Amino acid sequence: MSKILFVMTGVDHWTLADGTKHPTGFWAEEFVVPFEKLKAAGHEIVVATPGGVVPSVDESSLAAEVNGGQETAEHRAQVIAASAELNNPVVLADVGLADYAAVFYPGGHGPMEDLAVDADSGRLLTAALTSGKPLAVVCHAPAALLAATEDDGADSFAGYTLTGFTNAEETQAGFAGKAKWLLQDRLIQIGADFREADPWTPNVVVDRTLITGQNPASSAGVADELLKTLP
Repeated sequence: MSKILFVMTGVDHWTLADGTKHPTGFWAEEFVVPFEKLKAAGHEIVVATPGGVVPSVDESSLAAEVNGGQETAEHRAQVIAASAELNNPVVLADVGLADYAAVFYPGGHGPMEDLAVDADSGRLLTAALTSGKPLAVVCHAPAALLAATEDDGADSFAGYTLTGFTNAEETQAGFAGKAKWLLQDRLIQIGADFREADPWTPNVVVDRTLITGQNPASSAGVADELLKTLP
C-alpha cells in the first residue's frame, strides 16, 4: 500500500476577466474516479488544500448530463459527501513530500484561481519532479504548474510534454471569452510541449514521471497510469 497526496483547490469561485466570480471548485469526476480506483487498489489517500479548507465541489459537475446519467451523478455526490479524506484535509504548507509515494492534482476551474499562484504548491511540484515520484495532473489542474519555478525563474515544467483543458474545450464550455487567461496558452508560454486531442475525448500524456490528462474524460486513464507506477 502506498500513501498518495491529493492536492486540491481551496476556493469556491473563479474570478473572470470582468471581475465577476463564477461559482466553481473541483470537478466531481476528476476526484471521484481516481479516488475510487486508488482506494480499490489498497492505497491510502490524504487530501491537502491551501489553508486546510474543505474543498468545494463545482455543483455543475454533479449534473446528470456530465456524468453519463443520474445514477452515476448521485453516486459521485455520495462519495464526495462521505469521503473522510476530502472532509478532513491537511494544510498544504505543512505537507512533507517524503511522506508520500505520489502526488495527484484533480481539476475544475478552482485551480485557475488559487493553485496557479500558490507558492507552497509550486514548491511541492518542483520537489516532486526532483524526487522522481509520480505526479499526475488532470484537466484545469495543470494551472498549478504555472507556480512551479526554478531558482533562475524558469518554470520547472518547461520542456515537458503534457496536456490539459484546451482552448477549444474552454470555448465550447462558454468561458474562453470570459476568462482572464486560457490554460493552453499559458502552458505553451512557459515552454511546455502541449499535446491537444479532439475536445472532450480521453487524452493522457506521460513524460518521465509526469502524467497529465486533458479533460474529465481523461481522469480514469490518468488514474490507471498512476496505478502502474505504484507498488
